[in-house]
Amino acid sequence: MSTLETQVPRTRRPAPTGPAPVGRRGGTTTALHRSERRWAALFITPVTLGFALFAVLPFVFSLYTAFTNWNGLSAPTFTGLENIRLMMADGYFWQSLWNTLFLMIGIPIGLSISLVLALAMNRRMAGRSLFRVIYYLPVVTSLAAVSILWQWAFNGDFGLINQGLAIVGIEGPNWLMEAATSKPALVLMMVWKGLGFSMLLYLAALQSVPRSLYEAAELDGAGSLSTFRHITLPMLRPVTFFLVVTNIIGGSQVFTEVNIMTPTGGPEFSTATIVWYIWQKGFQNLQLGYATAMSLALGLIVFVITLIQFRMNARTSFSVE
Repeated sequence: MSTLETQVPRTRRPAPTGPAPVGRRGGTTTALHRSERRWAALFITPVTLGFALFAVLPFVFSLYTAFTNWNGLSAPTFTGLENIRLMMADGYFWQSLWNTLFLMIGIPIGLSISLVLALAMNRRMAGRSLFRVIYYLPVVTSLAAVSILWQWAFNGDFGLINQGLAIVGIEGPNWLMEAATSKPALVLMMVWKGLGFSMLLYLAALQSVPRSLYEAAELDGAGSLSTFRHITLPMLRPVTFFLVVTNIIGGSQVFTEVNIMTPTGGPEFSTATIVWYIWQKGFQNLQLGYATAMSLALGLIVFVITLIQFRMNARTSFSVE
């Protein structure tokens, strides 16, 4: 009896039921891509032109102007490193830079107070929404109007602050007219102005912390202080990093408050910030070349500080799965 060998036929893939894909070289796909590219170019052209006209070209021109003697009326005259030499020997430049750094003392003070307020606003309490609006109101108020109000409040004769101090038997100083108190007065005003914004971001971050982390800490017997230190603060680190970077950038550009509250730069040049000094040299003394050189130096300083902040944040960053 012969042995029958059974052969199993090979399985074949079913033929695709849909239409065959058309390659990029096909007429339909090529026309579609050309149309998409044309519309994309149409939409990005205004943005690209705006960026080139108002960002790239001014920056390139400022790089050239920083090495020239230019009054804004005649053609710039190339002077090489003369503006850099003048800047290194300019005592007012270093004083204004120091004043700007001193005013940044308000950044950690404001962030600490904002965090305390956010923790308070995150609890269930009567009138919580009203308090949130009250604390955020200075943020949306005109900076010029706020500066004028605080200028009146700091007045040595009839200011509201000195009147309040007189009630408890303290004779207040003439805040904005004395070198020892002019910078602390500006710090107080800027901290008050920025509390609402920082508080709002901290409040949003607090409400986004996973509840499971607090429940796990409670089961482990962790106290309130330990929970705040090991859970709340680390989870708020991204918001803190954002606020620190933006406040440093904003603090390096302080101008309106100084120009309104102390229009001459304060007693003994004590409140003149670097941006105020750049404005004075550029638009009052018509030394636009020198002012541009100081602007580039300020931009370089802010860039280095921001880069350091990003590097430090990258080393301490973490994620919660």
